[in-house]
Amino acid sequence: MYRDNPLKRISWADYQQLSVDERAPYFLRKGKPNHTLFAQQFDRPLVERICELATRTRRIAKTRGGMRFLQDLLAEKRAMLYFSQPSTRTFLSFSAACQILGMQTNEVRDAATSSEIKGESHEDSVRTFSSYFDLLIMRHPTKGFAERIAWLLSNSERPVPVLNAGSGADQHPTQALLDMYTLQRSFEKNGGIDGKRIAFVGDLARGRTVRSLAALLRHFDGVKAYFVAPDELQIGTDILALLDAAGMAYEVTGDFRPVIPQVDAIYMTRIQDEWDQAQESRLLDTSAYHFTVDDLGLLPPHAIIMHPLPRRAEIDPAVDRDPRAMYWRQVRNGMWVRTALIAMTFDRDNEIDRYHADLIR
Repeated sequence: MYRDNPLKRISWADYQQLSVDERAPYFLRKGKPNHTLFAQQFDRPLVERICELATRTRRIAKTRGGMRFLQDLLAEKRAMLYFSQPSTRTFLSFSAACQILGMQTNEVRDAATSSEIKGESHEDSVRTFSSYFDLLIMRHPTKGFAERIAWLLSNSERPVPVLNAGSGADQHPTQALLDMYTLQRSFEKNGGIDGKRIAFVGDLARGRTVRSLAALLRHFDGVKAYFVAPDELQIGTDILALLDAAGMAYEVTGDFRPVIPQVDAIYMTRIQDEWDQAQESRLLDTSAYHFTVDDLGLLPPHAIIMHPLPRRAEIDPAVDRDPRAMYWRQVRNGMWVRTALIAMTFDRDNEIDRYHADLIR
């Protein structure tokens, strides 16, 4: 799968001069991702294909025979989960996805337990991992680090694929894919994602899930976004420029309640104060951007509430009982989307298609 590796044809210096959209083709091989690094590398057909594959995989997994088939798909492969930032859902869902596909896994979740404590560079640590494993799943606090590693490994003697499980405050592509899958399944009997109105609420300046999801939504027709946040935490101009270039409608506002009756989905986020060196954002009063039980009466009957989790006070736990609360379904959807993505990365998606076709015949 590594013979046709586009990243071998460009220097790191030249790569850095490209826009994000210009970089995207370097991470595709025959229309499939050879690395997954940022949301902009996924167009609508690829997003829909991953969603379709996730649904087929979860159907196959409902039977013992189907699960045995899945666990044999990548039984010869090994995956390293390199998480130098705290994670619960992303780590566990990737780990579960690997298990579904029969992959053996290992992990480094604390640099203090690796040779980095001795002064080894992050790059050398990753090169070491690539000697033992066939897939690198990584979360790192530095923006663009996953791209650097993908280029580095692509130009090594063992160019293993890299899946970005969150980089800096910039990108979280697999969260965006599972969010799209959640939207698709929620609206499959209501016209799909096209034409839907989606409100993003909370810390939009540093919420990498919001940035990545907005980049994917621009590929769908008639979608409108509402960016609801205090000025200090409002969405970045780079994302607005991306939406402008795509002709996608949006509104930027600081007033949450009037938006609630207008939308089909509300995407809540917590304050991302782990990026705040001075802890200034903790001094902000963000109570006006919390979703309460009273707000359920404003929300349209068909609308859904999403959250990438973890949450703090931005959604009252009493809201969980409402059938429109989809954030726990998002968690499970993440496992299936990541299973589909890994299978596609290793070009095993057609085998899933064939098994599924036999299953429903």
